Amino acid sequence: MTNNNQRNQRNQRNQQNQQNQQNNKNNQNNPFANEEFGSETDVQQVKQQNQKAEAKKQQASGQRANRYGDQTK
Repeated sequence: MTNNNQRNQRNQRNQQNQQNQQNNKNNQNNPFANEEFGSETDVQQVKQQNQKAEAKKQQASGQRANRYGDQTK
């Protein structure tokens, strides 16, 4: 009985090895196979980037920028 168990275990290991080798070949052919489709967004980081962009935009525009609407009233 132990010979049968050992043989079954050996066959299972061989099958797993073959499957692993096939998976490795597939992953080598497809460089994106291990990447997730999407990634999580850090909301705080996006808010900080938006604030920095707005500050740079206002700085680049100068002091009188975006005041045209107020002067026409």
